[in-house]
Amino acid sequence: MLMPTNTGFRSPQNVPIEVSWKVYRVRQISREQMLHCSIMIWVISIITTPAELTPVAANAPKGILRTPQTIQRFQQVPTPQGQTSALLQYFGILLDQGQLNKYESLELCRPVLQQGRKQLLEKWLKEDKLECSEELGDLVKQADPTLALSVYLRANVPNKVIQCFAETGQFQKIVLYAKKVGYTPDYVFLLRNVMRINPDQGVGFAQMLVQDDEPLADINQIVDIFMEQNMVQQCTAFLLDALKNNRPAEGPLQTRLLEMNLMSAPQVADAILGNQMFTHYDRAHIAQLCEKAGLLQRALEHYTDLYDIKRAVVHTHLLNPEWLVGYFGTLSVEDSLECLKAMLTANIRQNLQICVQIATKYHEQLTTKALIDLFESFKSYEGLFYFLGSIVNFSQDQEVHFKYIQAACKTGQIKEVERICRESNCYNAERVKNFLKEAKLTDQLPLIIVCDRFDFVHDLVLYLYRNNLQKYIEIYVQKVNPSRLPVVIGGLLDVDCSEDIIKNLILVVRGQFSTDELVEEVEKRNRLKLLLPWLESRVHEGCVEPATHNALAKIYIDSNNNPERFLKYLVRRRDPELWAEVLNEINPFKRPLIDQVVQTALSETQDPEDISVTVKAFMTADLPNELIELLEKIVLDSSVFSDHRNLQNLLILTAIKADRTRVMEYINRLDNYDAPDIANIAINNQLYEEAFAIFKKFDVNTSAIQVLIDNVNNLDRAYEFAERCNEPAVWSQLAKAQLQQGLVKEAIDSFIKADDPSAYMDVVETAHKTESWEDLVRYLQMARKKARESYIESELIYAYARTNRLADLEEFISGPNHADIQKIGDRCFDDGMYEAAKLLYNNVSNFARLAITLVHLKEFQGAVDGARKANSTRTWKEVCFACVDSEEFRLAQMCGLHIVVHADELEDLINYYQDRGYFEELINLLEAALGLERAHMGMFTELAILYSKYKPAKMREHLELFWSRVNIPKVLRAAEQAHLWAELVFLYDKYEEYDNAVIAMMNHPSEAWREGHFKDIITKVANIELYYKAIQFYLDYKPLLLNDVLLVLAPRMDHTRAVNFFTKVNHLQLVKPYLRSVQSLNNKAINEALNNLLIEEEDYQGLRTSIDAFDNFDNIALAQKLEKHELIEFRRIAAYLYKGNNRWKQSVELCKKDRLFKDAMEYAAESKNAEVAEELLAWFLEKGSHDCFAACLFQCYDLLHPDVILELAWRHDIMDFAMPYLIQVTREYISKVDKLEESESQRLEETAQQDHKPIIIRIKNTNPSDTIKVSSHKHQCGTFYQHTKTIKYVPDGHKLPLVETQMWYMLSTYKTII
Repeated sequence: MLMPTNTGFRSPQNVPIEVSWKVYRVRQISREQMLHCSIMIWVISIITTPAELTPVAANAPKGILRTPQTIQRFQQVPTPQGQTSALLQYFGILLDQGQLNKYESLELCRPVLQQGRKQLLEKWLKEDKLECSEELGDLVKQADPTLALSVYLRANVPNKVIQCFAETGQFQKIVLYAKKVGYTPDYVFLLRNVMRINPDQGVGFAQMLVQDDEPLADINQIVDIFMEQNMVQQCTAFLLDALKNNRPAEGPLQTRLLEMNLMSAPQVADAILGNQMFTHYDRAHIAQLCEKAGLLQRALEHYTDLYDIKRAVVHTHLLNPEWLVGYFGTLSVEDSLECLKAMLTANIRQNLQICVQIATKYHEQLTTKALIDLFESFKSYEGLFYFLGSIVNFSQDQEVHFKYIQAACKTGQIKEVERICRESNCYNAERVKNFLKEAKLTDQLPLIIVCDRFDFVHDLVLYLYRNNLQKYIEIYVQKVNPSRLPVVIGGLLDVDCSEDIIKNLILVVRGQFSTDELVEEVEKRNRLKLLLPWLESRVHEGCVEPATHNALAKIYIDSNNNPERFLKYLVRRRDPELWAEVLNEINPFKRPLIDQVVQTALSETQDPEDISVTVKAFMTADLPNELIELLEKIVLDSSVFSDHRNLQNLLILTAIKADRTRVMEYINRLDNYDAPDIANIAINNQLYEEAFAIFKKFDVNTSAIQVLIDNVNNLDRAYEFAERCNEPAVWSQLAKAQLQQGLVKEAIDSFIKADDPSAYMDVVETAHKTESWEDLVRYLQMARKKARESYIESELIYAYARTNRLADLEEFISGPNHADIQKIGDRCFDDGMYEAAKLLYNNVSNFARLAITLVHLKEFQGAVDGARKANSTRTWKEVCFACVDSEEFRLAQMCGLHIVVHADELEDLINYYQDRGYFEELINLLEAALGLERAHMGMFTELAILYSKYKPAKMREHLELFWSRVNIPKVLRAAEQAHLWAELVFLYDKYEEYDNAVIAMMNHPSEAWREGHFKDIITKVANIELYYKAIQFYLDYKPLLLNDVLLVLAPRMDHTRAVNFFTKVNHLQLVKPYLRSVQSLNNKAINEALNNLLIEEEDYQGLRTSIDAFDNFDNIALAQKLEKHELIEFRRIAAYLYKGNNRWKQSVELCKKDRLFKDAMEYAAESKNAEVAEELLAWFLEKGSHDCFAACLFQCYDLLHPDVILELAWRHDIMDFAMPYLIQVTREYISKVDKLEESESQRLEETAQQDHKPIIIRIKNTNPSDTIKVSSHKHQCGTFYQHTKTIKYVPDGHKLPLVETQMWYMLSTYKTII
């Protein structure tokens, strides 16, 4: 048991001896007895004082007494007045020894915070004296949330850290911190709280939550939060950024975005839809909302249901016409027609014009017929007119032209009707004519034009005459077309028009028509006698026109006026028209006339011309039988004309036409006819046997067999005929026919018999089709003997290859030949005959193709040798690719080395290897190629890209060696895609893109950041904003290196902005070295920040040094802050600042409060203000500080008034203290009086020596000649006054009378003394 002893002695450590003994005994307690510590402390507290107890508890082994119970005991110990509590003494000892535990930290900070001494807590945290916990953070948070954040961070309490970040507005750190510690907070709850406090910052926080590929919170819930605050605009901006990737899964969000804007800001929704940013939203729903919002154009773009489209499209006044026309191009034909119908139904006046535009643009797709029916269904002839008017000039459709004429008539556009009728060739004349007749236009000119153009003159005459429009008949024959008078006369005769009218009409159009046509028209109607007076009058007038006389003859014959005389006249006249008249079917005397002509008229003539004209007349009258009768009489009966060739020809031809049974008889009986021509005519009339007989009779065997082949189609008979004739030409004809029938072997046999190689091209072509290669070889061997053509020899080689007669082929090409071996080799190669192609390519030394051929034969080594001889990039590629496909990578590499040196071929080679997964082999190839003399940038670049994909470990080494030879932008993209951040930074550095290099380092610090490299690059960036991002980066990741980087950034950095930043994030203390280094710039923000730090650190000497060296700061503000400081040295600095700003009274007053008498006297003296000095003296006297009073007299000597000092000394009975000052003052005044007397005596002497001279005065504003002389020998001291031109002298000591004072004034202001 512990017993007390004498307490009067002390140990060397100034601790009572018995307490030391107790501590020693406590240290010997075993581990099992620790549970009894609280009892022991209670015992010790009874037998010792609190001061003696605190070291015991603090120094207990292994901290066994540092428990909440110990603290509770200390709290229960009463504290004597004027002494420090035992608990605080206990904490003081623990702070000196090291860190407090959780409970101690909590109990220590509670009273400190209650006293408002937060700076102590900050100091302990920086010195790591406190154990941070959630409870401590909760306690500190009530006083300082920022400081609480620091506690939570140290205690690793993620939920409270994030809550503090949110409350202090540091939202950007929430996500970073959560990722760093692996904690997932309730972001939705946080965002909702932020929105209530600061909506603007909430928007930024929401954007941060979705900036990654995987959003940290449900976007729908985020949108709900926005909408709870009715923040449509901010929600729109958020969703535009969050949905920018336009993913299919974001369709509902896209719909919601458009929906909210269509309901609140349709213009914004219109812009979003116009930019086509989204494609996965509910188009039908959005379309309905667009229509409700008045955005009909957007609604139509989204509607798919025809009913909806028709409902919206009719409001054309709300739609852009150009867009609407284009919109119809997206509809189907049926939907377009339905929409047009709806538009016309809704408001035809309003929508007609746009419907016409649509119909015009899409008439080909919608079909003109459907559009015409559409306009006609609404009886809109105006629309039809404008629509068809736009296409009629380019259309060949009869219906278009007719409907256009119809619409023009309906709308009164007669001139347009007239133009179309005159210019168009596409309408149905009959239909247009009938329509114009039914239309009964006021102007019949369109009808006249149509009838005249399309030979409806007869109908025109009938229509005009029956409708009493005879004047248009006269207009037609007089002005439009006089040549159509005969037809008009015929028509008038058909309607029983008066003969007088007809005769007058003929006389009006005299000489402008054809007499023959007139006679014909009249004769058709048996009214020829109507013309007899007119014809006789023309004959009497001396007309020699045959038509006139023929017409008279016809009249005479018809009237039976001397016919015998006219028959002889008929033969001798030789007039075909007259013959035509008498041989007319309606002539009842035609048969007797023919008999008489055959029997008598021609037998009596010997003139061949009479016979010729007669025969022609029979032929013209189409009398073949009568002509045969006539010709037999002339040719077969022995007559002068029996051997006449033309008559024999005519007889046979007439028989061919009229009586084919007689043709063979005539062919055999007659001999003097044109056999080839007659035979060809027989063939044309399908008389093949007759034609064969003609050719055979005249020994035209080639034509004969041609008839058998082409017309009779009997090759057997043709073969027999050829055997009988045995002529080469005949065999050739037969061979060609057999060849056309596909009888290759028979045709080749025939060609060989004919010894005819002329058709070798056809033979070769047919043999190729039927693959008759053996027969083709026989033919080509025959042909080569006759004609050494290149084509023949080439085809012979190909035939050898086809028949696999390689020995014959090799023998052939070894000898002299004209074959195109290269071409045949290509054909063999294309057809897969590689052995033959190999022989051919080898013969012509085409090593390129030979190499490819060897590849197909799997002879890769030979292929490589061939490619080397060819030395062609294309060949190298093909051989290389073939070797790759066959996994012959050694040979492929040999080929590849010749390919990669060509930059434009490199990409194909790389793609070929990569597509087949041969990455290792490709890298080996490029590595081997780097040593080539022709190595180029593309090789180094592509190898770097391959390293980035497949061997990232080797990429850095490659870049360090060859960075100057790679295409850096291309490799940059590859490195970024491969997430090779260190290599990316290296490339950015070499490419002098320092901004991107710095950004990459900061975005990926674990892989890319290196301190020296970063500091070297950051000084070269162009964007100064990166300086501040770098500062934030160092704060987040490398806070202990922050000052180093700040010193590097200092030359270009905006220090004011930097100081503001550190102030905002409460890290000024961290960058104190930086502030010291740049304070030489005398920047206001730097000075103030550093001064504040010195104040917090209570470094008054540093603060005084800073103030003296750098004056660019708010002196008054700092002074006001310091004058309330608890330390006197800082208040002294405040007085010093007031003095520097001429605030003398404040400075002196502050010194008086702190009893800084020396400073007060110095500042009063420096003020040069007697009042300040006298007030200080009075204060000294009031406080009884007589020695300070005496010292102040000498310190403020120049400012004080001696009489005042003398009075103060006398009144306060301190003459002894003031006497030194008074002695000095007396001495100074005596010296001054002595100097004045000396200077006065000197002045009197100088005055006595001066001569008395008159004073000449010139008055301003007066005549310059006016001069006043004033004698001054009696009155030397006085003043001159002026009034007008009068001067008055007043001696010194006298004054002007009061009356004169108002008129006289001192001359000294205006005078000039000369």
